[in-house]
Amino acid sequence: MPIILPIKDLRNTTEISDMAHKKQEPIFITKNGYSDLVVMSSELYDQFARMNRIDQAIYESEKEMEENGETIDLDDAFEQLNKKYYG
Repeated sequence: MPIILPIKDLRNTTEISDMAHKKQEPIFITKNGYSDLVVMSSELYDQFARMNRIDQAIYESEKEMEENGETIDLDDAFEQLNKKYYG
């Protein structure tokens, strides 16, 4: 169940910080009954950012394949990588 708090509760910064670290999920802050902010621990933010980078890389790869991408044999790919990184 999502954590939803009114904006006036932001005065309790220590409690919100403790909650964010303990629950490890976003805390949604509302203003006048509408979603306004999202608060989360820095660890959780790092996880979201990491997942976003992976999703972005997959999206770009799929787009490249749709436009003009070329496939190569897996053995050839490993051979190229071995030459590049190990000589």
